[in-house]
Amino acid sequence: MNLPIVREPEVYLVGKQVVVQDEVQRFLGDNDLVWETDAERAAEMLPEMAGRLCYMSYGAGRKTNKEYLENILKAGHGSVLEHSVWNFLITNVSRSFTHELVRHRAGFGYSQLSQRYVDESDTVFVEPDCIAEDPELHAIWVETVQKSRDAYITLTAKLAEKFGNVESATLRRKMARQAARSVLPNATETKIFVTANARGLRNFLELRANEHAEVEIRKVADKIFTILQKEAPNIFSDYAEKKLDDGTVAVETVFRKV
Repeated sequence: MNLPIVREPEVYLVGKQVVVQDEVQRFLGDNDLVWETDAERAAEMLPEMAGRLCYMSYGAGRKTNKEYLENILKAGHGSVLEHSVWNFLITNVSRSFTHELVRHRAGFGYSQLSQRYVDESDTVFVEPDCIAEDPELHAIWVETVQKSRDAYITLTAKLAEKFGNVESATLRRKMARQAARSVLPNATETKIFVTANARGLRNFLELRANEHAEVEIRKVADKIFTILQKEAPNIFSDYAEKKLDDGTVAVETVFRKV
């Protein structure tokens, strides 16, 4: 049986905010305020609205959204960026990747594929580029991962027999899979749903799109960065890409730790 292998992560933007304009206008009317913004994206309008609330600085003659958010970045007032939120679905990534990703707690929420409930007998595996490009290393890696998968399949079957006295078929399968998964490598592909706000994502980019970050998570960070520059350029336009010797991309900004 050929071992299914992937080497490039996929990032899907599956959700983002909308502005409830009627309620915005009701708030302004209830407070005798007049405010117009040139922001066309909810992710850029909402932090401006939140920031202006702090000083009740609505009214004519104010800065453009871009100018307003640039001032936020320069001043380091990152709390208002927590009001901009996106939902990502990330696939073709390894368990090694998600072990690192979930260390980002502030501003992030996660839902990950469960190995206790999902059968991993036909799963794919994520091979690092530095191994894939070397025939000898690739052969060692494939042999090792294949043995792990074969062991998982065998253990799952034998454990299902061992727990044969468990009345519930669902519980029986879960008990077998949760024990058998112990032999699966970190290279096992997984899928994870991620919700994050702009402030958390800026921190994520600074740490994980950095040239010193691990290659797989840097690839994901760069894909997320590409999405965010389109979704909210006024929040992320201060970042610049930098080509690295290994062919991947790093991201840098002068406004760190906002």
